[in-house]
Amino acid sequence: MSKALERRAKLRESLIEAAERRIAAGGLAGLKTRDLARDISIANGAVYNLVEDVDELILRVGSRTLGRLDAALTAAEADGSASPRETLVRIAVAYCDFAAENLELWRALFEHRMAPGKPVPDWAISEQMNLFRHIYQPLAELFPKRTPDELGVTARSLFSAVHGMVLLGLEQKLIAVPVEALRKEIATIVGAMVDGLTPPVVPGKRSATRNP
Repeated sequence: MSKALERRAKLRESLIEAAERRIAAGGLAGLKTRDLARDISIANGAVYNLVEDVDELILRVGSRTLGRLDAALTAAEADGSASPRETLVRIAVAYCDFAAENLELWRALFEHRMAPGKPVPDWAISEQMNLFRHIYQPLAELFPKRTPDELGVTARSLFSAVHGMVLLGLEQKLIAVPVEALRKEIATIVGAMVDGLTPPVVPGKRSATRNP
């Protein structure tokens, strides 16, 4: 790599890190290219020599956030002796904890909207969808007769339920819930949802996985 390309790569990384700090401190509303340019000592117009536009910059920050979220969920799954039900509860609680600890960066994942008519790039969609494996895998163990499409719908539905609880619970308004209480509620509800999807065990009979 030439020195010019190496310098550009370092500046690009510095720009993404600066944007990450700005979003973490003030959300997407606090992200201004002139501030970022000042943060890394370049001209305002030079920002667009490093990224295509602000959309790409926000997506690159989001990529870093998703990477840390992926690591947090992977750590929550680390206990190989946990049942699929326990694993789903653990990753749901880990998701809540991550959101609480990285509130503005987590919000930015869902608040950002691309410019009208501009699609989300394939690489960003792939990174987002890859996280569903954390939910999909234990569900596949619970429901081995379900098709991949059916498991995908269940995974997205379970995520939506947990995400909604976290989103409302962490709102800085009257609806806000203390994080510890929110963690307990999420664990209870996810466990109840999984129990409701699985058939009861009848004494003297082998349990069969329901495939509605």
